[in-house]
This record gives sequence, C-alpha cells and structure tokens, in this order.
Amino acid sequence: MKYEWRKQEKAFYLPKEPQLIEVPNYRFLTLTGKGNPNRPEFSEQISALYAMAYGLRMGLKKGAFGNGPFEYTVYPLEGVWTLPEKPQGPIAKEELIYKIMIRQPKQVTADLYAHQLTQVMKKKDNRFLEQIRFEEYREGWSVQACHIGSFDTETETFAKMKSYCEAHELSIVPTMGHYQHREIYLSDSRKTAPEKAKTVLRWRVATPSKEDA
Repeated sequence: MKYEWRKQEKAFYLPKEPQLIEVPNYRFLTLTGKGNPNRPEFSEQISALYAMAYGLRMGLKKGAFGNGPFEYTVYPLEGVWTLPEKPQGPIAKEELIYKIMIRQPKQVTADLYAHQLTQVMKKKDNRFLEQIRFEEYREGWSVQACHIGSFDTETETFAKMKSYCEAHELSIVPTMGHYQHREIYLSDSRKTAPEKAKTVLRWRVATPSKEDA
C-alpha cells in the first residue's frame, strides 16, 4: 500500500486552526542559502532537492537499494526562514537566511543518500547538488496554522498565531538570538493561483509547562 503523508499525517501537515503540536525529529535533504527567494538560484536549489527526492523514491519503489519495495508520496518542500531580528514591518527578503528541505522516510539512510547523490550528479547538471546535506532537524513544540493565499499576505495568519500564543501563554523560541519561522508548501506554485495556495506556517515555542530547551 502506498504511504501518503496527506492521509497518515494530517496532524502535522493539514491544521484547520492555529494549534500547539509537538513535532518529532525527522531527517531531511537540505540546502542552505541567503537572499531573495525570487532569484533564479533559488529555483535551481529546489530542482536539486527534487531530483534527489524523486530519485530516492523511485529506487525505494523498485527495491533497487536492496530493500523490499516501498512506495510513498514525496513529502512537500519546506523552508526555515531566519532574520537577524523580528520584523516590525514588511520582511526585507534580501536579508533572509534560509534552509529549504524535503523530509525523507525512515527507509532513507545516510549511506543510501550518499549513493543516490553520486548517481544523480552523474545524470543532472545542477551546481547545487553537491551542496545537499542529509540531516536530522529538531523542532519540538510548535504553533502552526494553515495560510491560504500569497506569501505576501502571510502576516494575516501570523497575527492569528500570535493571538493564539498570547491566549495560551506561549512564547516564540528564538534560534541563536534570531527570529525564525518555518513554511511547508502544500501547493504546487506552477499549478495553483497565489490566492489559493496553501502553506503551513510554524513557530517553535516554549510554554510554562513544556520548556523546549
């Protein structure tokens, strides 16, 4: 049976209202960068990640890595976006530091990643392939909500998340003193109108009873 994250993991990917959730540690293919995501280089990075993700999926589906056949839907693209300080107005996109990533099922190991990366680099001409890393990402307690609309209107959903945090005595956890949020892209921007796009937004938080050290 095909494993589909939209059905089996609704709590993590399809929130209906702002909510507090504990996110487990997962392993990802990642790429890091800095600057405006509207740059052509950003699209190249996304293409590199998907080349790896779909290569791994196909190999696992066929049992080509010495495993029993395992079929699954590729997880959505995600982005962790960092600014030196919490923005007071519109975000200065040129100052963004980011990590884009695609979650991998537990069947993908470090050795399997390394093998597949070698194979993809032989077939694809993408300068960012060699920069891809396979790593575990820790998030823990988070407040998340689903934003419907363009990225430029995310402040509306962040305002709802802020109200939720205040009502439940939650505080945003800074990362190394920096303001950070996470986005999970549920819609294909090539096929979905911006006003209908769905994006999960997350903040790591600490609570009076659940300190996230």
